[in-house]
Parts: sequence; C-alpha cells; structure tokens
Amino acid sequence: MPRFFLPPERCKDPTLFLTGREAHHALHVLRVRRGQRITVLDGAGQELTCDVDGSDRDKVRLQVIERRFIPPLPWQVTLLQAVPKGKLFESIIQKATELGACRIVPLVAERVVMRLGEKPEKAGKWQSVAVEAIKQCGSAWVPQVETPVTPAQFLARKEHFDLPLIASLQPGAQHPRGYFTSFLAQHGLPPKTLCVWIGPEGDFTPDEVAAIQSAGALPITLGRLVLRTETASLYCLSVLNYELQSLSAT
Repeated sequence: MPRFFLPPERCKDPTLFLTGREAHHALHVLRVRRGQRITVLDGAGQELTCDVDGSDRDKVRLQVIERRFIPPLPWQVTLLQAVPKGKLFESIIQKATELGACRIVPLVAERVVMRLGEKPEKAGKWQSVAVEAIKQCGSAWVPQVETPVTPAQFLARKEHFDLPLIASLQPGAQHPRGYFTSFLAQHGLPPKTLCVWIGPEGDFTPDEVAAIQSAGALPITLGRLVLRTETASLYCLSVLNYELQSLSAT
C-alpha cells in the first residue's frame, strides 16, 4: 500500500488533502486513482488508512477509513554523528531512520570540513530525508534531525542517557554486548535511553574523545578493521538494535 506523509496538524479531520510534493508524487509518479487505498503517516505515531476520494491538478482528497496509534519503540537511541563530506549524511539519516533512531544530532567536530552556520538550508533538507525514509520503511515515527552543533556544545547540555557509547579505535574498547550485560545485571532491565557517538574520517581528536568519555560515554569496538564513518554508524545502530531486541524478547 503506498505511503504518504502529512504533519499531525493536517491529520485531524476525516477528510485529508495531499498537496505539494506529496500530491505530485501521488498523481504523477504513483498515479493513484479514486477508490485506491493508501496509508498516511504523521510522523508522531499515527497511521491512517485512507481511500482516495478525488483529485485536482495539484491536490488529492482522502477519506480516512481507520486511525491507528503505533507506540514508539521501548527504547530511544540518539545518533551523535560527525558530518561527513558531500551527501553521505543523507544516506546516514536514511539508514538511521530505518534502524529506529529517534534523534540524529549532526556534529561539527574539529576534523569535519563543514563549519557551523554554513548552508543553514541543510537542516530542512535533512529533516525531509528522514520523512522520506519513514515512508519507505513504514515507521510511524519520524526522527528529529537537529541543527549541527560541536561536541562541546552538545556536552554542555548535560543530557542524561542510560547507556552512552562512543565508537572507539583505542585499546580497551569493549564489544557493546559487554555493556548491555553489565547494565542488565545492575538494573534488572534493558536501557531505555542510549546514545552513540560516531567520529569523522580520522576520528575525533584526542581532546574530543577525552571530553566525551569524561562525560560518561563508554568506548565500544567495531572490530579489527577501520570503518568509514557512514559504515560505523550503520554498524553501531544495527548492533544496538540487535541487542535491544534480544533483551526485550527475554
């Protein structure tokens, strides 16, 4: 069933309207027709089953058949990702959305080419990428893509996470399972809030690593091979998903 997105404030009535890019995609790419059943996601937990009731040149009218609330995952994972060159960050957002991240924080670390304040339109573009990703994977929740910050700026917020992690190339880093096992033994239940820090090509600087770990982040190994930053984020989120789902199933 084709999926479309409308923000929550446009999903309140029994009759909904697709406009703009969503209408163009419906009419000229998918070529929906009157009577066809589609799904509308609002990115805040609602999944609406709708019938196409009619269309104009730039608008599609929908009738809501059923509303369902999809609860969020029982855990919240924040990806703290150093911004890579080019359009790689868009791919990272797509994969992070598919892997259930609830928030993506772009980091302008010392070894990142992008500077704070450059190309402010990127923030809106990045959020649009997340919206497109939920339509592809069927998630009822769109992750929040924040505006870029430096690692120091994020640390200054003093946000608390049950299990903060950092991908590390340094000796002494553990497999993530070790930290999950320790957390479960200590608390009797899986962590509910997690974050993982992913550095840029060349990794975070020693000073950045020291600051992040001083704030409580635990170093995890990604294996013997050195991964590119976009591979590292995919690896970490996949491992976290596996461990969290495994613990939730027991």
